[in-house]
Amino acid sequence: MRKLTLLSLCGIASMGLLAGCSSSSNNQETTATATTETTTTTEEATNNSEPSENTSSEGITITHSKGTTTVPLNPEKVVVFDMGVLDTLDTLGVEAEYAVPTASLPDSLKEYETATNAGGIKEPDIEGIYEFEPDVIFISGRQSDFYEELSEIAPTVYVDLNADTYMEDFTENATYLAEIFEKTDELSSHLDEINSMIEEGQKLADASEAKGLIILTNDGSMSAYGKGSRFGIVHDVLNVKVADENIEVSTHGQEASYEYIAEVNPDILFVVDRATITGGTTLASTTLNNELVNGTNAAKNGKIVYLDAEAWYLSGGGISAVKTMVSEVVNALK
Repeated sequence: MRKLTLLSLCGIASMGLLAGCSSSSNNQETTATATTETTTTTEEATNNSEPSENTSSEGITITHSKGTTTVPLNPEKVVVFDMGVLDTLDTLGVEAEYAVPTASLPDSLKEYETATNAGGIKEPDIEGIYEFEPDVIFISGRQSDFYEELSEIAPTVYVDLNADTYMEDFTENATYLAEIFEKTDELSSHLDEINSMIEEGQKLADASEAKGLIILTNDGSMSAYGKGSRFGIVHDVLNVKVADENIEVSTHGQEASYEYIAEVNPDILFVVDRATITGGTTLASTTLNNELVNGTNAAKNGKIVYLDAEAWYLSGGGISAVKTMVSEVVNALK
């Protein structure tokens, strides 16, 4: 079990946080770990997000899947490659000097295009980062191979975000970020809002017989995702009933066809259109404009729901992204 501790000048005070990617680079976003394991994501998550008693400590030690990193409190120069982390820091109003992969920012974080360029999303500019002289570096799956090299420059945190413990990991990541930058009060308010949204969604799902299917379209191709997948919070957290119990869990999903969608016949079809963020030429609305798809319950009832691809695919694990994700599912259940 991973641990999160706060180092003081006199000793070590333990923190109770939530425990929390997939080995694939596309599914790895990150999280530090906690001293206390939990499986809830609502009120308990909010309660456990309260800051540690010792607020005058040197820093926070985070044990993650790549090792153990001690991060100073209120670092002034911050390198961020994980878009979920950048989303969270932005939402919490953290003011710092940033270095980010400026060419790979989602539209919701375009304001950081004027920050120092940290290189490509898959190939950090090691020399440029060294010259930036950061106090801390946050990376995730796409930069995995550079962890040791970056750790020689500054404390480097590898952010884990597991599909099967998504909300727990999200809460834990947000909690240690709030602790580092002393934004715990702000975080508590956001978690309260998210928890209320989740509870509403769960009640709607439990009262509904509607079965959902999640499809990722990619410039004409399609793949299906279910429980335990990178988009699995639809079922695992928000309790939407599953249209197909036998979907294979894999990073790139299970190959899907028009015939498959028609056979499964979902009541709600959740669609993540990858082409909208990768520059593809065929949008999901075109791909799914098919006689077999149009014959499903979802199409007949106006329940083909096009999800925010940036939130679900690029900025997963960030506060703003999670709010968007949960709200889209809740609205689909109404």
